[in-house]
Amino acid sequence: MKMLRSRLYEYELEKKHAATRKIEDSKLDINFGSQIRNYVLQPYRMVKDLRTRVETGDVDKVLDGYLDPFIRGYLLMKRQGGVPVAAAPEDDLE
Repeated sequence: MKMLRSRLYEYELEKKHAATRKIEDSKLDINFGSQIRNYVLQPYRMVKDLRTRVETGDVDKVLDGYLDPFIRGYLLMKRQGGVPVAAAPEDDLE
């Protein structure tokens, strides 16, 4: 019985390790150009989310933590199967 229990335990551990390896392999490298959002402060002011194509000109609000339009754009994108959604007028930070 102990032998069976230990083999089942090893089997479950291997399944967990395989799932973890699969997640780790799917991650992208952190390189130049792999960023999610661009913050442009000079010569004009704009924040642009590259995944969802949501952008705003009120950089100060975004830098202070107001990320609601970007979160909403991301959730809409996920709902539509990963297709980027252009920002609607009500998504603006003003």
